Amino acid sequence: MADPWLTIIGIGEDGLAGLSDASRKALANAETVFGGERHLALADVGSRGRAWPVPFDADIVLGCRGRPTAVLASGDPFWYGAGAGLTERLDAREWIAHSAPSTFSLAAARLGWRLESAVCIGLHAAPFERLVPHLTSGARIICLVRDGKAAVDLARWLSERGWGASAFRTLAALGGPHERIGEYRAESYIRASTGNLVAVALEAKGAQGLPRSSGLPDVLFAHDGQITKRPLRALALSALLPCPGRTLWDIGAGSGSISVEWALCGGTAIAVEARGNRAANIRSNAAAFGLAHQITVVTGKAPEALVGLVAPDAVFIGGGLERAMFDAVWSQLGPGTRLVAHAVTLETGALLGELHQQHDGELMRVEIAHAAPLGRYRSWKAARPVVQWSTVR
Repeated sequence: MADPWLTIIGIGEDGLAGLSDASRKALANAETVFGGERHLALADVGSRGRAWPVPFDADIVLGCRGRPTAVLASGDPFWYGAGAGLTERLDAREWIAHSAPSTFSLAAARLGWRLESAVCIGLHAAPFERLVPHLTSGARIICLVRDGKAAVDLARWLSERGWGASAFRTLAALGGPHERIGEYRAESYIRASTGNLVAVALEAKGAQGLPRSSGLPDVLFAHDGQITKRPLRALALSALLPCPGRTLWDIGAGSGSISVEWALCGGTAIAVEARGNRAANIRSNAAAFGLAHQITVVTGKAPEALVGLVAPDAVFIGGGLERAMFDAVWSQLGPGTRLVAHAVTLETGALLGELHQQHDGELMRVEIAHAAPLGRYRSWKAARPVVQWSTVR
C-alpha cells in the first residue's frame, strides 16, 4: 500500500490550532473522521464526523479499510488511548500516527514535576484500587479520571484509607482556553466540577504504603487459615524468581497470597483453588491490592483444572502434592520453567526427596519458632517444619 489509509491523530483542548501540518492535511483529506463528540467539535469536521459507539468498538474503523480515514484521540493516542487497540489489528503499512502532548505531560508541565519520577495511571475505566501498589508517602501520582464525580469519589476513597492529608489537585481542559487547576487536600475535596475532569495529581501523605520486599504481613490478606505464612512466602518467592511479564501457576492457592506478591512484581498469576470459599478470598485479595487484572482465579482441582491454561514461567504448589499430580504438571511445563513445592506431611516430604533425587534442584527443610509465653517467662513455640523443593524443568 503506497499510503496509509488510516491516520491516528492526537488532539488537545486547543483544537486545530495545536495540530501539526501533517495532522491538518490528514483531516482535510479524510472521508470519515472518528472520535469523541468533544474531539469532533474541536476539529470542526462537520458531517464527516462519526462519534465513537459506547462501548468502544474498533470494527467501525476497520469497516473503512482502504479509504482515507482519520481517528481523533486525546493527546497521545498510545498512552491510555485508542491507538494500540487499533494498530494491533492492522498491518504496519496501513496506518500512521501524529501524537500531541499527553495529559500526563501537560500536568507535569503545569506543576513542575519530573514526569519520569511520577506514577501515571488511568482510572477512568479502572477501579481506584489500582493505586494501592503505588501509594507511599511522598509519591507523586497523576491519574486520569472520568469526571468531576469520580474525583470526589477518589478523594473519599483516599481519605477512608488514611491518605486524606494528601495534596489533591484537579486539572481540567489542560492546554485550552478553559484550563482550570484547583488545589485541595483529599480529605476536604467535596466539590464536583461542572465539566469533565481530565486528571487528578496527588502528592501522597498519610498511611504507610506497601513494602517492596517479599513476605507481606499475613493480616493484609483475607483467609480462612489456609495461607502460606509470611516467612515461608518470602522463601517461596525467592525461589520462584518473579519478574515483570512472567506467568505463575499457583496450584492449591488458598488465600492467593503467593499470586498477589507475584503480581506486585509485575507478573500475571493463575490461581487454581478447589474450594469455592477460598477462591472467593483470592478474588477479594486480588481486588483489594488492585491486581484483579493480573490474577485469574480458576476454581477446580489440579491437574484437571490446568487444561487449556496459558503456559507458565513458574509453578508453585503449596501443599497436597501427589505423584500423579506432579507427573501431570511436569509433562505440561516447557524447558526453563521453574517449579517450587512445599510439603508439611511426612509423606509429601518423602515424595519431594524422591523428586529431588530424580530431577535435581534444591531441597531444604525449614524450621521456624516464635517466642511465646510460658508461665511467667517466654519460650520458643515451634511451627511444623516445611520441606521446600525447587527446580527448573
